[in-house]
Amino acid sequence: MRTAVRGAWNRAWRRTWAGLRPIDPYRSVKAALGWLVIVSVAITTLLVVFAINSATELRVITILSIIVSLFITQFVAQTLTRPLDEMTHAARAMARGDYGRRVRGGRRDEFGELAETFNRMAADLEAVDQHRKELVANVSHELRTPIAALRAVLENVVDGVSEADPETMRTALAQTQRLGRLVDQLLDLSRLDSGAVPLHAYRFEVWPYLAGVLKESNMSKRQGHARNDVHLHLDVSPPELTAYADQERLHQVVVNLIDNAVKHSPPLGRVTVRARGGERPESLEIEVQDEGPGIPETERLRVFERFNRANASGGGPQGGGTDGGTGLGLAIARWAVDLHGGWIRVAESPRGCRIRVTLPGPRPATD
Repeated sequence: MRTAVRGAWNRAWRRTWAGLRPIDPYRSVKAALGWLVIVSVAITTLLVVFAINSATELRVITILSIIVSLFITQFVAQTLTRPLDEMTHAARAMARGDYGRRVRGGRRDEFGELAETFNRMAADLEAVDQHRKELVANVSHELRTPIAALRAVLENVVDGVSEADPETMRTALAQTQRLGRLVDQLLDLSRLDSGAVPLHAYRFEVWPYLAGVLKESNMSKRQGHARNDVHLHLDVSPPELTAYADQERLHQVVVNLIDNAVKHSPPLGRVTVRARGGERPESLEIEVQDEGPGIPETERLRVFERFNRANASGGGPQGGGTDGGTGLGLAIARWAVDLHGGWIRVAESPRGCRIRVTLPGPRPATD
């Protein structure tokens, strides 16, 4: 009973406090200007009354009242417009590329809310600019390595240092495939940002589909993948399992998860891809598990962020790091899963890293 009364009292006080805002000069610019007019009129009236009672000349009182009103108006104007001046200087700095400028907050009026909104906008722009710089740096690094290797191979062939035999051509092909993977990731990132990718979902058999994906991954390893000593294992139960999803988008998810698992597996390691039916009809749960160092619990919410490449092989995010990846693979996987309305997360595992994907299947029909 006492708790209910206290809650009702708090709600009533909040409503009353919100209703007083239009007349609170600390929370409303309009109220501050209104109180300025009231104070100026009150001071002028008091001076006029004082002049009448003390036989002081009226024009002296008029001059004094004007001077006092000007001082008060100037003080209030400077107090009210200080955030605008700071925002003007910060906006000019942002136009020159300095996104680290912020406006001092602490006010409770409309200018305070505007300052908080401005700071949030500046922080977002700073993050976007940082992502742009990271993208340029990562892409430049990724492009430079295969291009330099491909150039060296071709120069050796042209100069007669090496023959254009199948082994040399396989080396050149591996570098072009690496460039192709990078271009594919950049195209996926562009689609992610534009949000212009339709979802073409339909029913399919899971076993032959995932078997084809793993076969492609094995062929990729033989054609110059950084790791070709990792065994891929597929476990689908029941074997006749069917699911409802966009196969092209799901292919992006599984390929990226397998690629990251292979990169961070120990020598002669094993990557297991499991598929099970979900709770709803034709829903699907896929797990990709490796035998690597795993991901610390504190990092599990960040592994699906873009450009998250730090400490990938040392127990950090499995998105790149020491392997020279762009850190886009898991971000693209999360985007594809989100298109289905599903979930992707790092699951608990006694060894290695286990990432679980849940696709909800077809939406129930509504009347």
